[in-house]
Amino acid sequence: MEILLENLPNPFVYFIPVFAILILAEVYISYREDKELYDVKDSFASTWVGIGAAILNTLTKVYQIGFFFIIYKLFEPLREQYLGYESLGWAWWVWVLCLVGDDFNFYWHHRFCHTVRLFWAAHIVHHSSEKFNLGTAFRNGWTIFFYKPIYWMWMPALGFDPVMLALCMSFNSIYQFFLHSTLVPDIKGMNKVFNTPWVHQVHHACNVEYLDRNHGGIFIIWDKLFGTYQPREHHIAPKFGVLHPPQSHNPVKLNFHEFSDIWKDVKRAKSWEHKFKYVFYPPGWSPDGSTKTAKQMQQELEMQLNAVPVTPVSNNREQAVS
Repeated sequence: MEILLENLPNPFVYFIPVFAILILAEVYISYREDKELYDVKDSFASTWVGIGAAILNTLTKVYQIGFFFIIYKLFEPLREQYLGYESLGWAWWVWVLCLVGDDFNFYWHHRFCHTVRLFWAAHIVHHSSEKFNLGTAFRNGWTIFFYKPIYWMWMPALGFDPVMLALCMSFNSIYQFFLHSTLVPDIKGMNKVFNTPWVHQVHHACNVEYLDRNHGGIFIIWDKLFGTYQPREHHIAPKFGVLHPPQSHNPVKLNFHEFSDIWKDVKRAKSWEHKFKYVFYPPGWSPDGSTKTAKQMQQELEMQLNAVPVTPVSNNREQAVS
């Protein structure tokens, strides 16, 4: 296990200068063209959240890789007996499969982060900024690292080397950094297969039309396959942030305010069924409909848009008066 970790390179180290240069360039363009892409307090909040996430990611790396390694070794006899191999190896096509499989896992992990309130509580910090810029990419939740590897466990079981898997997960995260910018125009051909900054704006918007859409990491094909794709409409400008912002730049509150709100709702709930639903149903669920989920709001919006407008007819008395 120690040898495994010693031989595991960290691609992020090589990209830090690139990240820094691009953020500074975006800040400069924002200032020069008066785009207001950055806010001082918001940027400091993203920085501190990002530092905390980086520290926790480093501290949990042993746990994550160790978890993959245990699964990898545990299923080795079964692979030999039923599949005829110990490991899938390091061929180029295995790398391709690993990248695709990793992004498939990320899609479902990310989708559940938006549709299960407990997981949303861990993820909401990434969406709480009302600014959409490259600095937002580092605004990651501090608790996600503890449960995220569960979605990936089938891959080491199937024979993907834990080091290869960890590297593919890092490559996915690096790619997603470049998605967080409004300065990149619509690249229509690329949008057919890959996630792009233009498409990712939809994911970070809190417009009802855009809620819970475009969950893919590198590829956007998962959203198209599983019904969560929403193109960025030119006539609907994205409003970034969340429907109920935390009203704070404190990194601790940004990470844990939704957990606190869940606890308050659970204590107030009158039945165990409602307590369960407050935790595991989509964000916004309520037993009396006083708050609504994204799907409920989208259904109501669709009904409003499809409603046939009725022209009011004046009665005889009104006509006589006029």
